[in-house]
Amino acid sequence: MPGPTEIQHGAVLVLRPEGPLVQDDAQALRDRALQAAGPTLGRLAIDMVEAKYVDSAGLEAMLDIAEKLAGCGQTLRLAGTVPTVREVLEITGLSQRFEYHDDTTAAVRSFL
Repeated sequence: MPGPTEIQHGAVLVLRPEGPLVQDDAQALRDRALQAAGPTLGRLAIDMVEAKYVDSAGLEAMLDIAEKLAGCGQTLRLAGTVPTVREVLEITGLSQRFEYHDDTTAAVRSFL
């Protein structure tokens, strides 16, 4: 399980899954995000540009991350979320749990 790509932008950590957010990949993203939440003070974003599909494991991972960041006083920022994933989040009633940005630059700047 390789895990997401990590890109540090100043005090903000951006995690990028390298494909659909399913099963093992979702677990790897969840584990890394939860590990990073404390040291980054919740300044964490997920670059969703390569995550063209999210299954129930991916949704659960995203919710776990959002809940952890809420404990740090932050909202999980999602960058580059494709329309199909946004639709899944809306249909499941989860879309309000996240903050959406067109790209990682906008997501990173939202912490300023």
